[in-house]
Amino acid sequence: MLTDTIAKLIEEMLDEAGGSLELRRNDMAARLGCVPSQISYVITSRFTPERGYIIESRRGGGGCIRIVKKQMQRDEYLMHFFYAIGSAIDERSAEAYLANLSDNGLITSREKNMISAALSGSALSEIPPEFRNNIRAQIFRHIILSIMR
Repeated sequence: MLTDTIAKLIEEMLDEAGGSLELRRNDMAARLGCVPSQISYVITSRFTPERGYIIESRRGGGGCIRIVKKQMQRDEYLMHFFYAIGSAIDERSAEAYLANLSDNGLITSREKNMISAALSGSALSEIPPEFRNNIRAQIFRHIILSIMR
């Protein structure tokens, strides 16, 4: 899939650049044979603060986009997630956070699967739909705190 190819290339470029990268959408789109909006889509959907990235966009001069992978200590990283979860989180966002925690070695794949099951819609099916995202966030935040101990 093209989005996977774009994401993988950006990740490789970030690794080679030491975690901070400036790129031009148009140049990258020409290199990959796609439209610049596809590059933007990948950046906005895969290189998010929830996944540990900071994105800065500069207009003019070819429109540079700067991507920085945050370098944080373990507990600082976990606290970032704790606050980012907020008072409500949907199941899809929770899965994205879990993928990031797993990808960065903060939880094992077994722990990821257990937490995912605990936060799933089926696990919360007895709770009225209007409260599920709040309950999911509360559970997730308590799990984050327990990982920090």
